[in-house]
Amino acid sequence: MMSEIPHLFSPLTLRGLTTRNRIWLPPMDTYSVYAQDGKPTPFHYQHYVSRALGGFGLVITEATAVSSEGRISPCDVGLWNDDQIASWQWIVDDAKKTGAKVAVQLNHAGRKASTGSFSLGHIQGNVPESEGGWQPVGPSDQAFGMCVAPSVLSVDDIQRIVSDFRAAAGRALAAGFEAIEIHAAHGYLITQFLDPLVNTRHDEYGGSLGNRMRFGLQVIDAIRDVIPESMPLLIRVSATDWAAGGWDLEQTIEFAKVAKSHGVDLVDVSTGGIVSGVSIPAKPNYQVPFSAAIRAQVQIPTTAVGLITKPKQAERIIHKGQADAVEIGRAALRDPYWPLRAAHKLGLGKREAPYPDQYIRGAFGTKR
Repeated sequence: MMSEIPHLFSPLTLRGLTTRNRIWLPPMDTYSVYAQDGKPTPFHYQHYVSRALGGFGLVITEATAVSSEGRISPCDVGLWNDDQIASWQWIVDDAKKTGAKVAVQLNHAGRKASTGSFSLGHIQGNVPESEGGWQPVGPSDQAFGMCVAPSVLSVDDIQRIVSDFRAAAGRALAAGFEAIEIHAAHGYLITQFLDPLVNTRHDEYGGSLGNRMRFGLQVIDAIRDVIPESMPLLIRVSATDWAAGGWDLEQTIEFAKVAKSHGVDLVDVSTGGIVSGVSIPAKPNYQVPFSAAIRAQVQIPTTAVGLITKPKQAERIIHKGQADAVEIGRAALRDPYWPLRAAHKLGLGKREAPYPDQYIRGAFGTKR
């Protein structure tokens, strides 16, 4: 029995929400709404509730579209109409019963919408209208990779999308979610406005950093306006696009400072996905320095993600103050019970670890 709780298993409080530990499940797209109606299915129930039973402190759902045309793929989940609320409620309710907290990630894919997936094919390209696809939109008319060029959003279109985020946040409340994350990473619409290589507008939404931040800040304000003061608001960012002359850590820090002043409580730090054809130096902990820099310079809680696979590795990140939580992504696809395994590896007794009562007799380290 340990005399001291590992840093990884200490609680974390954001506004009125306290997670039981600092091991979080990041949003990972599953492209599994085969009916193309945005409603999560029994697969999604199994996917999220099993990780909640596995001990994760916060479960963040995959990119959830705020409008049908904001989906990354026709097989994405959504919260763009009231009929979708009940499909989320049973997932959220049962995940919460395990002791996990549940957040939703709201997203609009912009120029990366209507793209292919394992479930439809058309990988790295667009899904044709005959198979459920549509014309994507963006701040400018530049295409991503081999995708079609987007239609350019008017100012009225932008304001409509801000309203879509606001309405989706209200539905998230009705579904029982306990936190909201705004997807401003990986080359989706908010990122497209932020990045000077993608956003070539000449109006109030383009040019200077202040103008490029405008859309994202309006989304933050719209969501903060409809959620309770006690509910945390998170934002996921790509701290760099890994391209010369593009989005970088310095601009991310400035954006995070302003986002904090608008009511954002935590920055979920990732990188890349904004421009195609770049080289990303992926290796264990390669994104951790970005999290550490934002945490130190903005004085805001952050998460770290990206090839964090080992319990002692994750524990060091928290212990050294490089992040306030770690997100276990692909390793969690292999092992839904990663936090329980980590508790054993770090010497935490089974009664202190986040085991469901039904699973304690099979705890890691049990001799029979």
